[in-house]
Amino acid sequence: MKLLNETLKKISTLDAEAMKKASLHIDSLFKPLKSLGRLEDLAIQLAGITKNPFPSVDNKAIIVMSADHGVYEEGIAPDPQSITAIQTPNFAKGLTGVCALAKQARADVVIVDIGIAKDIQDHRVINRKIRYGTSNMAKGPAMTREEAIKSLEIGIEVTLDQIKNGKKLIGTGEMGIGNTTPSTAIFSVIGGIDPEEIVGVGAGLPTEKLKHKAAVIRKAIEVNQPDPKDGIDVLSKIGGFEIGGMVGTMLGAAAERIPVVVDGFISTAAALIAITIEPKVKDFLIPSHYTAERGGKVAIELVGLKPMFDMELRLGEGTGAALAFNFIEAATFMVKEMGKRP
Repeated sequence: MKLLNETLKKISTLDAEAMKKASLHIDSLFKPLKSLGRLEDLAIQLAGITKNPFPSVDNKAIIVMSADHGVYEEGIAPDPQSITAIQTPNFAKGLTGVCALAKQARADVVIVDIGIAKDIQDHRVINRKIRYGTSNMAKGPAMTREEAIKSLEIGIEVTLDQIKNGKKLIGTGEMGIGNTTPSTAIFSVIGGIDPEEIVGVGAGLPTEKLKHKAAVIRKAIEVNQPDPKDGIDVLSKIGGFEIGGMVGTMLGAAAERIPVVVDGFISTAAALIAITIEPKVKDFLIPSHYTAERGGKVAIELVGLKPMFDMELRLGEGTGAALAFNFIEAATFMVKEMGKRP
């Protein structure tokens, strides 16, 4: 709890002076005013985050949190839970979707076992396992409040290590069979939305099973009665370890004034938890894309962010964040490489 409290105390606001300098500089470039649209807004936000009108984001990483979920036993996912353990080492080997896109973006992929149901025998996977998956949230809390805080602090610690190693831009990613279920539950609780309105197929659940998935989420909310104003309570009762890890990444990056990119549906659920814990975090978040997951647009509206693009992605892993890295770095090149009007 000490690390979490210290981190929360460090989170401040955007630097207005740096943003003003960046805005004036951008307006002086060889182009019509505001003609580069949201790329200009992005450059100004980066200035406010970093306190530098001319920031660099050339050293990048996507931190992928991997964990399993006890609610899987309720039949809410089409794939075997063992896929989490099978797929996680493939991140370390560079074989997954996010690894391919991160390579193009010249970004590292950091993979963390924060709660996989099996042991992972790969030294390239950072072992910060809290336990072997969460408990079944349809029968009681997914985790204790202490475990929820631990997941946040693991995310903070891993992120601080990356920042100490020179990372200037962080993306959030995840792996966990069934994790659209706790994510939907988070949106339902904090947004006051019936699960059936936003529940989606995740990794390929047959549509005829969506009513059952929504019923499981509704039951979990009724059983646990999470407090929508207490982000840690929501996380502990209906969340996942990897969601908590991503929340920690967002909090840790914000505390160190490092921009952090939100990926898709599950990452957005983490963003909503992070903002519920500390509203100032929102200014340090850069949304990547509109997820194709049903309920995705409702989710991003709850967070209050406007994504950069819509390519109908729903893989997760941090793939949208990796693509967004290119836009973000382009904003810094605009500021540094364009000439000024005479």
